[in-house]
Amino acid sequence: MFEFLKKRKDGRESKVPSSHGVSRAQFLRGDVSGKNRPMRPPWALEEFEFTETCSRCGECIKHCPEQILLEGRGKFPVVEFRRGECTFCEECVAHCEPGALRFLSTEEHGDPWGLEVRVSYTCIAQKGVVCQICGDQCLERVFRFRPRAGGAVQMEMSAGKCTGCGACIAPCPVDALTLQHRDSAGQSDA
Repeated sequence: MFEFLKKRKDGRESKVPSSHGVSRAQFLRGDVSGKNRPMRPPWALEEFEFTETCSRCGECIKHCPEQILLEGRGKFPVVEFRRGECTFCEECVAHCEPGALRFLSTEEHGDPWGLEVRVSYTCIAQKGVVCQICGDQCLERVFRFRPRAGGAVQMEMSAGKCTGCGACIAPCPVDALTLQHRDSAGQSDA
């Protein structure tokens, strides 16, 4: 019935959400799937743990050299990729006293987040217009442009290579690119 509840080691149900947990605010808004969760700073805990741990002090926002962290709903930090890209400088983690942003261990930092890029139908490169701005911005070569006989280049995308840095988001002239959580990227909005 309540799939968002996790079983404890002793077999009893816990009030702690599963690995795709939702915060209280999401639950109250009816988003128990967690697909509409906000974009948190890199190395953020799962949403439920993050909102329980974050003190909303704003230190991560203040120390972000790229200035892509903003105060979001409930004064929790969110990432706004239309302002720039994340360079994974780790400043937000270094200044997070409550520990809402943290590495897996001191030796292994782990993935900063599970984000990947998605291209919408508004992409002009897919409509035959010459545009390679996303490919020019991407250091990971997620976007590749192959010549096509008798027409414009064909865009190919390797979403698995995407680090979620957001470098391609702001320069896109038609806002065709978005970053989504990997676990919800394939789900439909039905």
